[in-house]
Amino acid sequence: MAAKLAGAGGGTYNIRQNADINVTPFVDILLVLLIIFMIAVPAATTAIKLDMPLATDKVVPPKPPVLITIQNSGALYLAGRPTSLDALARDLSARFAADSQTGPRKDQRLMVSAQADVPYEALMGVIDKVHTEGWTQIGIVNEELH
Repeated sequence: MAAKLAGAGGGTYNIRQNADINVTPFVDILLVLLIIFMIAVPAATTAIKLDMPLATDKVVPPKPPVLITIQNSGALYLAGRPTSLDALARDLSARFAADSQTGPRKDQRLMVSAQADVPYEALMGVIDKVHTEGWTQIGIVNEELH
């Protein structure tokens, strides 16, 4: 379609239709998307270290964990027997030996249970103590509130 600006006879002011496609905005958008993907892809490919067990034909059920209980009064119990924070590592080693769970400490499992009114510092003190002694498989028992 063309428009005439002057008279019916044509002349110097004819406007002709431009059939060329302007690709400059399209190229600009593609370059911006390319830069965004170049920045986003390395950040999205993070690695998580997993210690997966090796595949075997024989399935061995894991040994039951040893339970550490913290009472509201601050008393510490290991598998139902009283203990102290200072003697906890020695008592844990003896308990695992009694349960015939020998081997490295990093493979032995612990569960820590605390009553509702136990201060957070007491719970984390027990977890920190057993972790610094070499036990790394530590779970926290969560009971439902009634």
